[in-house]
Parts: sequence; C-alpha cells; structure tokens
Amino acid sequence: MTLDAHSTSLRAADGHAFALLHCLPAQPRARLLWLPALGVAARHYLPLAQALAAQGIAVYLHEWRGNGSSSLRPSRVQDWGYREILEQDLPASQQLLLQHDQQDRVLPWIVGGHSLGGQLACLHAGRFPADFEHLWLVASGTPWWRSFPAPRGWLLPLAYRFLPWLARRNGVLPGRRLGFGGNEARGLIQDWSRVGLSNRYAAAGMAEDLESQLRLVQGQARAVLMADDWLAPTGSMQALLAKLPDVQVTTSVLDAAMLRTRADHFHWMKAPQAVAQALLRSFD
Repeated sequence: MTLDAHSTSLRAADGHAFALLHCLPAQPRARLLWLPALGVAARHYLPLAQALAAQGIAVYLHEWRGNGSSSLRPSRVQDWGYREILEQDLPASQQLLLQHDQQDRVLPWIVGGHSLGGQLACLHAGRFPADFEHLWLVASGTPWWRSFPAPRGWLLPLAYRFLPWLARRNGVLPGRRLGFGGNEARGLIQDWSRVGLSNRYAAAGMAEDLESQLRLVQGQARAVLMADDWLAPTGSMQALLAKLPDVQVTTSVLDAAMLRTRADHFHWMKAPQAVAQALLRSFD
C-alpha cells in the first residue's frame, strides 16, 4: 500500500518559508525527520518516505533553504550557511513533529539524512540530544579529505579551496553547471569546505561548539553505505561516527544486487526498498 504525501507550510523565525512534506501512517510507531543531500529537493525522497511509512514510520521530509519549495534562492544578496539551517530551519520542521506528538501519543523520534543531510542530522541531534533516540544515516560521512582513499582523497583539499573561491567570485556556487549539488549559497559551501579541510564542524557566526555537542548524542545509529559510492566511502562514514562516542552503531553496505540498481550515491533514491529495510532493522 502506498501512502499519500501531504504538505504543511512552515515559516522559520527569520521569515524563510518552505513546505514540509510528510507521509503519516494511521498508527505510527516513530517519527523521522529526514534531511536531503546537498542540492536535492525534498520531493525526491518521497519513494523512501512511502516505503518507511508503509512500515509504520511517520516521515517528515525537510526542505533545504534555497531548494524545492523554499522561498529563497541563493544570490549575491541572499546568502546563508550552517547557522541558518541549524538555528532557523530545522527547529521549524521539528516543531511540526512536536505538534503531531501533542495530537497523538508521544512516539520515539528519529533524525536522519542522506549525504550532507546525514551530517546536519548529527549536528541537529547534538543541539537537541534529549529529543532523538535514533539516528539514520544513508550514503553519508564527513567530507574530511583524509577519510577518503587515495588518490582521490589527495585532490580534495584543492576542491575545498577552489569551490568557496568560485562561490565568492560568482555570488553563488554554480553547482548545476559543475554537476555538484545545486546552485548553492557561498556561506554554505564555505562551512562545508572548512570541515573537509579540518575535520571540525563549525558554523560561521554561530558561537556554539558543534564538535562538543556531537559527543552528547546518545542512542542508536543505523549507517547504510553503498558499495560503489565514491562520494561517501566507508572511511568517511567511520570518521563521522567517531564523533559520536556514546552512540551504538550498526552499519550495512548494500551492493547492486541488494539494491537492484547501481550502488552509488543517488540511484537508490528511486528504488529505496532495500535501504528502508536496512534502516528498519535497527529500529525493530
């Protein structure tokens, strides 16, 4: 049975407006706040949301600032980074989970995401460690260059310096033309690149120690990797999970035979049944 998706209009405290897509089973057993990959609109995760909802997980698909239903687009005058996502947008999405909990019985909360979404899910859990009992990460990991195998990993520091420069010069990162992400805010690319060079999470303009907050996360994590994913190799995921010392982690690696599609960074999104089952095994 395929459950219909619904949309709720939200507005962050700074005025940013976006729609939160959600698939809600009749008798949910948990609520999942899901964060997309860089440059990917929330609607592309509807197959995953429907697969999980069919198994009793209420799924809420967050929309990145600047993508899909977002009222903003990056430009020379519209810029943002991790701070706006963490302080403004994610709390607005989380508020809908809280409202639905108040209307229904209180359920376990899960936060998770794909690629950059997995990283920001960890940071969000670090800011609200009492709220989330489970962490679901798919094709994710830190961009730290030393966590990538040679020789590709050796080239990443060049990219982490070139892309912020290009974004500053152009006003935005022209990701659509580069084949990397979407058209991204230069502040976002600067924050991301800084992690890639230093292996330390920080947000420009945000005084909180995000690295220390990661060590506050507790509970269980399910990490799902794709066998042929050079954008999120095993070492990258392991380096991210190492920042969560009090989290019990279960890891799965899915190959093309398991996925019934290419085992790369994005193809699983159109046929997410194997990924959904791998995630659910950690919850049952």
